[in-house]
Amino acid sequence: MKYSFILVEPKVPENIGASARALKTMGFSSLILIKPCKDPEGRARWLAHGSNEILDNAEIFDSLKDAICNFDLVIATTTRKRKVQSDLVPLTELTGFIANKGNAIKNVAIVFGNEESGLSNSDLSLCHISSTIPLAVEFPSLNLSQSLMLYAYELSSEKNILNKPFEKHIAGEKSLSVVKDKVQKILEATELSDNPSISGKILERLAHADGKDLNLIHSISSKILEIINNGK
Repeated sequence: MKYSFILVEPKVPENIGASARALKTMGFSSLILIKPCKDPEGRARWLAHGSNEILDNAEIFDSLKDAICNFDLVIATTTRKRKVQSDLVPLTELTGFIANKGNAIKNVAIVFGNEESGLSNSDLSLCHISSTIPLAVEFPSLNLSQSLMLYAYELSSEKNILNKPFEKHIAGEKSLSVVKDKVQKILEATELSDNPSISGKILERLAHADGKDLNLIHSISSKILEIINNGK
């Protein structure tokens, strides 16, 4: 499993450097930046402290949409209450949630918003699921690099999770992106895509399916598309 960590429009250079340092400390190397702030004084490198290669190799994009197009699973990190609680995956359950997908996903992006306002609603809508860090109090909130460090630490234990029995762990053969694409075509063919509240919810809940269910949905979707195409 490959993990990439995405910072959307970070405003503080020190947070970029501290994030790179956190990733290296936890054994990760892929950092993606969306419209990062300028850093003429090199403060990010000063905070990176021995992890400058992560900054040097960081990919830079103009939009989150462009950055996530090749990821099987995109996870937004948020403290917003716009979603119902059941749709938010707590950080403490995230490794099990990912392991539950089996081979249905190969690469994962963890997305963080900027220090001032977090992720926008439009950015949140681009992600497959949302995750949150359970906190004792809502304020003061965690610093951006602190949040990234917690996610990196939790996900660094994924190999241990995968090597242990997990009740719902089924090795999925079909990737989430492939299944999502088939379901999207069905929604368009049945004109359900014209109703964003329905189609959006279907695609959102699809990301919560485990490997066994994804295989089942893939088989059903393939059959439905075959009927639809033969009927044209």
